[in-house]
Amino acid sequence: MIQPANRLQKVEEYYFSRKLKEVARLNKEGLDIISLAIGSPDMPPSQQTVDKLCEVARTPSAHGYQPTMGTPELRQAIAAFYDRWYGVSLDAATEVLPLIGSKEGILHVTLALVNPGDKVLVPNPGYPTYTSLSRLLGAEVVNYDLRENDGWQPDFDALERMDLTGVKLMWTNYPNMPTGGKARRETYEKLVSFARSHDIVVVNDNPYSFILSEEHLSLMQVPGAKDCCIEFNSMSKSHNMPGWRVGMCVSNATMISWILKVKSNIDSGTFRGIQLAAAEALTGNTEQWHREANIATYRRRRDIAERIMKALGCTFDAEQVGMFLWGRIPDSYDNVEQLTEQVLHEARVFITPGFIFGSNGERYIRISLCAKDERMEEALERIVTMTNNIKTTK
Repeated sequence: MIQPANRLQKVEEYYFSRKLKEVARLNKEGLDIISLAIGSPDMPPSQQTVDKLCEVARTPSAHGYQPTMGTPELRQAIAAFYDRWYGVSLDAATEVLPLIGSKEGILHVTLALVNPGDKVLVPNPGYPTYTSLSRLLGAEVVNYDLRENDGWQPDFDALERMDLTGVKLMWTNYPNMPTGGKARRETYEKLVSFARSHDIVVVNDNPYSFILSEEHLSLMQVPGAKDCCIEFNSMSKSHNMPGWRVGMCVSNATMISWILKVKSNIDSGTFRGIQLAAAEALTGNTEQWHREANIATYRRRRDIAERIMKALGCTFDAEQVGMFLWGRIPDSYDNVEQLTEQVLHEARVFITPGFIFGSNGERYIRISLCAKDERMEEALERIVTMTNNIKTTK
């Protein structure tokens, strides 16, 4: 009898993959579920980005295979983007690698740096893919705690007390998802020092530094970071291009060459139109577009999300950034799914339970800002009605 590979026993189907099937069934039944769960921007990219894609797509010679390491135009645009917004100087030819999204980068970096049996430090709570891909590739996942009272920053004293034998890689993510914890220069400096002292490669996943954030920070701003660290960035969130699958990886030339060796054996490059449109988005005059898309729009929606949190009796840090709102559920609930399932089936609103990000998220929910203002307002009305009905029946 045919059996799947043993590695599949180490992971489950991605939560959203599974849960969205249920949401689709409820919608088919006519229940009109409002999804405030997934961070998929609902707005389009800038018009000049779309125009460039169409222009290149009409060019007969543009449809062949492209370099796995990306076109020179895109690599130069990424380097210019880092210089313009972060003040970080990169060699476009050797220190930049375009990615087909950050998920691909997580796979490639792990394959390039981690042997089966090696250990990987993963934040708790944290992006589930750090854990699932590590396990699929035979690495041992070692969680390190992020806590609300520390602003969701790593506890470096606790890290130093851990047995770090065999640790090759450490995943970090600032501004943080799911908690909205801010990027801090002090944290970045400590991460570089930690990487150096323990011969661990720190990988910072940095797709949220433009969402509701006036200060744009990068791990690569710290002197010496390039020698021992890698940073991902993505156009999915900052440029409203999640379906385009355009990310980037920056580091020193040696580590980039290792990652490229893996990547070149897996994909055959991204369509030239997407690469040149991404370059246009990164280098074009988009300040006004950015302010409207990433600051003004998300600020309006964030205000609604805060009202939803308050209606549910949840508490939250008003200083958090990013395209989600993370809040602690009331003590009256036995567990977070008791709340999220009630909201789904009684208010017909889908929000994310924090347990999917790790045990330190078990008393939290996450609300996405990636829904139209009117749909978020309707979600608020439904939840207020639900909570009023609950009060009435008590």
